[in-house]
Amino acid sequence: MRKQDKFIMWPAYFDAGKTRMEGRRVAKTLLVQSPKVSEIEAAAAKLGLEFELVPDKAYPKAPWHKAGMLLVEKKGSKEQVIKGIAKQLQKARNEAPKQ
Repeated sequence: MRKQDKFIMWPAYFDAGKTRMEGRRVAKTLLVQSPKVSEIEAAAAKLGLEFELVPDKAYPKAPWHKAGMLLVEKKGSKEQVIKGIAKQLQKARNEAPKQ
């Protein structure tokens, strides 16, 4: 049953390898390559959002790939929350040491 007080965040929303038709919801300037649900979880925590991790769920447009999802509290519009998480993901990736 869907929780009405939470937004669903899928890794596909932030993935540079996806098109808008494949589920991407972020502008190209804010994308990261192959984001993990754990990275989205860390970004939501940095923003001070309450969230719940659901690890073995598959994005409806790719039911064979169980990447997981994050249920995030509603604070503002979904687009505002997505944009905030995208900025945090990009910031975390830029600060990560290069290998």
